[in-house]
Amino acid sequence: MTSATGYEGFEGASELLRALSAPIRLAIVSELASGERCVHELVEQLGAAQPLVSQHLRVLRGAGVVRGSRRGREIAYSLVDEHVAHIVADAVSHAGEGS
Repeated sequence: MTSATGYEGFEGASELLRALSAPIRLAIVSELASGERCVHELVEQLGAAQPLVSQHLRVLRGAGVVRGSRRGREIAYSLVDEHVAHIVADAVSHAGEGS
C-alpha cells in the first residue's frame, strides 16, 4: 500500500480528514449525501447559525469536498464525490459502536 516515498502518498487523505475534522462539517456532508442543499436549508436542518454554516461550507469547498452551483439568487451545494459521504457514515457508525 505504501510506496518507496514512505508516507508522502497519504498527504491527500490527511488533507481530506483535516477538512472533515469538525462535527458540523460531518453533519453538512451527511445532509448533502441526500442531495444538494442551499445554505438556508442546511441552517434549518442543522439548527446552526447561517454565518457558521457558510464558514464551514467555505472550508469544505476549499478542500474539494463540496461544490456550489447557482440556483437563482442562491447557491446550491452538493458533494463532489459520494465516497466522502461513505467515509463520514462509516466514521459516525464506528464512533457509535463504542457507546
